[in-house]
Amino acid sequence: MGAVMPSGRVLARTMAQYVDIDSTGPVVELGPGTGAITNALIERGVDQKRLVLVEYNPGFCALLRDRYPHAKVVQGDAYALRDSLWNVLSSPASAVVSGLPLVTKPMLTRLKLIRDAFLALAPRAPFVQFTYSVAPPIPKSLPGVSTEASERIWMNLPPARVWVYRKD
Repeated sequence: MGAVMPSGRVLARTMAQYVDIDSTGPVVELGPGTGAITNALIERGVDQKRLVLVEYNPGFCALLRDRYPHAKVVQGDAYALRDSLWNVLSSPASAVVSGLPLVTKPMLTRLKLIRDAFLALAPRAPFVQFTYSVAPPIPKSLPGVSTEASERIWMNLPPARVWVYRKD
């Protein structure tokens, strides 16, 4: 876990709002932990059967399998996303939603992650990431990538912001 506590409800709902509930492709969640963002995705209307939860911690994987029996739980390393998803996705993902503590990783690791996520995503589908940092977790100036950010979510402890990246 990269946070002192799980993501707050307002933050999780803000992340979920960027996911198209009408699309049919899988929704990949990176680092679901105990399922705070997963719950928000389901509450928004994402069918559990569309969820692909990539979690590193085996204990959290067991918990997620118990809580979300219709989701596909993948015990794997999100920072090796191509290896973790290589035989899992049957169609391009409609979103990648990340609860990973990206700002704790070197920039090259972050850029590799978003590159691999874009390879798994359908065209213009969002890569959704939150951060507690004031700066974006991935630079806003990536060539061929559009970026948007939510307002600061003061109700979250600590306050956070959601960043959304789409490959043009």
